[in-house]
Amino acid sequence: MPLSAPSARKKLHTRNIELNGYLREDGLFDIEAHMTDIKTYSIDNKWRDGIAPGEALHEMWVRLTIDGNFKIIDVEATTDNSPFEMCPNITEAYKDLIGINIGAGWRRTVNEKVKGKKGCTHISELMGPLATVSFQTMMGNIQKKNNREDKKKHFKPMVLNSCHAWADDSEVVKTFFPEYYAGEKDA
Repeated sequence: MPLSAPSARKKLHTRNIELNGYLREDGLFDIEAHMTDIKTYSIDNKWRDGIAPGEALHEMWVRLTIDGNFKIIDVEATTDNSPFEMCPNITEAYKDLIGINIGAGWRRTVNEKVKGKKGCTHISELMGPLATVSFQTMMGNIQKKNNREDKKKHFKPMVLNSCHAWADDSEVVKTFFPEYYAGEKDA
């Protein structure tokens, strides 16, 4: 259901972010993000000789290539549109993420490597959603792997307590993972 209609207003800005996850032929995964910022009015800009309404002020692309354990194998970042000539020069800094794992401590590690003057605000902002989409992309792969593992081992579901619906005392957990249900037991 859409939001309720507010009073009259004028649109000034649109940020579009598209994220996609792919399984590659070599068994690795590509997780990609594309972001644009677009204004409805013109902007004075010395480097680009102005930015027209509807033209991208920012346009960035990021690809994380990861293995089945969420280890980053490669990173590619590009800046197609930016307000300053120097902005595209920092994209190679994201190669510093190669070798780390997406998981606990992800945001902290990203911040240590590419926060502030060591990176681009807009590309760094994409790292959170890229991590989320990596889990969404690989969830089926993880479930298949867990189903093949020794049935005597118990694998705590990754989604447990990750949100309201997957709370250990929710009806969802009671239905799908009753062994992890921590709510009131039926009498």
